[in-house]
Amino acid sequence: MATIQMSVRPEDLSQVPRGQERIPDPGILVIFGASGDLTKRKLLPALFHLRQADLLPREFAIVGVARRGLASEFAEDMRKGIIEFGGVEADDPKLDEFVSHISYFALNFDDPSHYANLKAELDRIDKERGIGGNRLFYLATAPDFFAGIIENLGAQGMAQPEKGLVAVVIEKPFGHDLESARLLNHQVNAVFHESQVFRIDHYLGKETVQNLLVFRFANGIFEPIWNRNYIDHVQITVAETLGVEGRGPFYEKAGALRDVVQNHMMELLSLVALEPPSSFEAESVRREKLKVWRAIPTVPILNTVRGQYGPGIVDGQRVIGYRDEERVNPESGTETFAAMRLEVENWRWAGVPFYLRAGKRMKKRATEISIQFKQPPLLIFNRLHTTNPCQAIQPNLLTIRIQPDEGIALRFGAKVPTTPEMAVCPVNMDFDYEGAFGKSSANGYERLLLDAMLGDQTLFAHRDGVETTWALFTPILQSWAAKKPEVFPNYFAGSWGPECADHLLEHDGRAWRNDLGRS
Repeated sequence: MATIQMSVRPEDLSQVPRGQERIPDPGILVIFGASGDLTKRKLLPALFHLRQADLLPREFAIVGVARRGLASEFAEDMRKGIIEFGGVEADDPKLDEFVSHISYFALNFDDPSHYANLKAELDRIDKERGIGGNRLFYLATAPDFFAGIIENLGAQGMAQPEKGLVAVVIEKPFGHDLESARLLNHQVNAVFHESQVFRIDHYLGKETVQNLLVFRFANGIFEPIWNRNYIDHVQITVAETLGVEGRGPFYEKAGALRDVVQNHMMELLSLVALEPPSSFEAESVRREKLKVWRAIPTVPILNTVRGQYGPGIVDGQRVIGYRDEERVNPESGTETFAAMRLEVENWRWAGVPFYLRAGKRMKKRATEISIQFKQPPLLIFNRLHTTNPCQAIQPNLLTIRIQPDEGIALRFGAKVPTTPEMAVCPVNMDFDYEGAFGKSSANGYERLLLDAMLGDQTLFAHRDGVETTWALFTPILQSWAAKKPEVFPNYFAGSWGPECADHLLEHDGRAWRNDLGRS
């Protein structure tokens, strides 16, 4: 397929208005579970990128909190992580100054007496640096510790202080079904007001995801055709080539539906399907997303597929099956692949199927949204006799690549030149983010951390949205749990998933799009 590259002219880019970024007030970021990989690989590199862009206040502090005694080595370990995972040069002039703001506090999450000592330490840092009481608590621990940490913060008066602004960031998974999500919401809101709660999904920090709103509502050529009259169906794929990477115990409890579909994929679906918000403030955007999720009727179990990978070959390397992974039950019924067909029953989308699939050990790493448009009512070119292999008219296809090759492609038909007959061949107009704006070392957490420090909840989940999506998927999880899969594993590592997933679309006369990535 021919590809037409699209670019941004330097003169256009130079005229883009540069709004004055707001800089948060001085504050302390307290990271619970700071000894885990997330802090070193994602959070600290993201914070340093903000420092490089002069988006952090002059006075701030980062306090890592975990069980182990790491006070003597923590800051230096974080420095190495920033260099290794953040694309940062070791001699960056801002790095040493940034690391000087990092400290560590050992704490047993289950011991209430330790939180009084933590409060005293934060008060000391606050007074020493003149921070003014502003604090952001980041829960990067296992979910089992969320409720206890929040309860102890409240008991020590750290959730509603006499001065300053306080908020809490909670990593996913937020519950494992509807009942647990409701309980956790109750426990959180018993201590923190909803306006203080930031339920984070790192997918929403990706530039390509945020660009969905811009693409839809800043371009007049797309909004008029963004509906059931012109769109045939939508496919959303989150495919990974990796396995569970040593996280067997976590994945045994989670599975693909909990790990990816209920959160990441439903966020992507909502941004594709929502109505134009009255503004891009948190309340307006969240309201429209909630309307989408509430418009999705119960998904029949026959419209769902689960799978588990067996041994196979990925990227030329032979890999083991899921049941042979470290600390995984050798008879595990946990799904590493989930797919489904659902609909959004409202005026805009009635009758348009949305197909979702997510899986590990797939043939290719790709997160994409494919929007296929309906064929013209009279395919006159298909009546022409031709031997040209391009002749079969393909429907127009809009593909939004979330990762790894961020960009947008539009497929349309064009006449093949120098042929005596009217031969038509599909071509792609392809916009590539890196080619247009340059390579970025950002990992998606930069925007989310900055927004949390500023108190902007637009890109964070509200309790109503969390409970609505869990209400949709809990019956599926219960049905799957009630009946052990008859054939697991049911797809080879390095494939596109189980064959039964193809039937979801074949029944509708459609097929999964497997030529993912840049053409």
